Amino acid sequence: MTFWQRMRPAQALLFAIVLLAPSCTQAQPPAGYYDSAEGLAGEPLKAALHNIIKDHTALTYGALWNAFATTDAKPGSKVWDIYSDIPGGTPPYVYTLFTNQCGSYSSEGDCYNREHSFPKSWFNSAAPMVTDLFHIYPTDGYVNQKRGDLAYGKVGSADWTSQNGSKTGLCISPGYNATVFEPIDAYKGDLARSYFYMMTRYYGGINSWSSPMLSGGDLAPWAVAVLLQWNDLDPVSPKETARNNAIFALQHNRNPFIDRPEWVHAIWGGTVGVQAQEAPALEVITDASGIEVERATSGPGTLLVRDASGRTVLRAPLSAAREHISFSSAKGVYIAEVTGSGSRMVKRFTW
Repeated sequence: MTFWQRMRPAQALLFAIVLLAPSCTQAQPPAGYYDSAEGLAGEPLKAALHNIIKDHTALTYGALWNAFATTDAKPGSKVWDIYSDIPGGTPPYVYTLFTNQCGSYSSEGDCYNREHSFPKSWFNSAAPMVTDLFHIYPTDGYVNQKRGDLAYGKVGSADWTSQNGSKTGLCISPGYNATVFEPIDAYKGDLARSYFYMMTRYYGGINSWSSPMLSGGDLAPWAVAVLLQWNDLDPVSPKETARNNAIFALQHNRNPFIDRPEWVHAIWGGTVGVQAQEAPALEVITDASGIEVERATSGPGTLLVRDASGRTVLRAPLSAAREHISFSSAKGVYIAEVTGSGSRMVKRFTW
């Protein structure tokens, strides 16, 4: 029996759409989608984004299997498993969509299942959280079981390590001293932005949830520190953008922190948003060979330039109040961020 014959009609139709559809990595939110959130920061920004992305179309639990064919597919009808994938290398095992669904398992490489990166026990398996694709990924069943409902965090000495390097062990992130699960660096940002999404989509309803990563209806301070670091370490990738677009087609809502990565710091970073920070204290002037940065202080600092997807395209030290930095990149809108002496200034500019 062929792969296509083993699939149910609905699965075959959905999978055919995946194979025939053009790449959607460059798709953008609908015009005006975030208009009500522009210019806001902190709690007002979170509340505005909540109102934009709430009331999504909730899938059934069984429909998640079909959804993975558009949200987490690799070429060749394979599953993109973040707990086994090795970016730039050879994964220890690769699953075929539908064919290798769990099922029973006793070790790594047996089958894949539906991993709630934000464990469903934390919200009592309630709807619509239990089928919200923005925090559900296809992963190896055995690794998923080893993770269980452990918090994410930084592992010191690992007591168990998966074949791609994900691990469990005692947390060394300040503020939490129990066992945690740490994914590989390549997917830390994906999972951090999944958590920022959950805090925003379910804003106002989180007080009844129970998790060591939560406090007072939001992320606990130690968890904020970890996830902010992971968000910055692993910027938005084409995989994430494509997944955001695929989920939008199914749930009719988006993860705003994939579309607009700067909003992570605008809400949880202890600073005001990009627009509120744009002030005469920082000026960015472009010329044929680079950018000139002018600020109010001459102390040591660091310049980061990020593109529209949140990727860092330039990092340079600063020492003077006015400096010229060589810069060459594709035309578009960029965000310059200057940090130093406990301050953070942000300025958008067009190259």
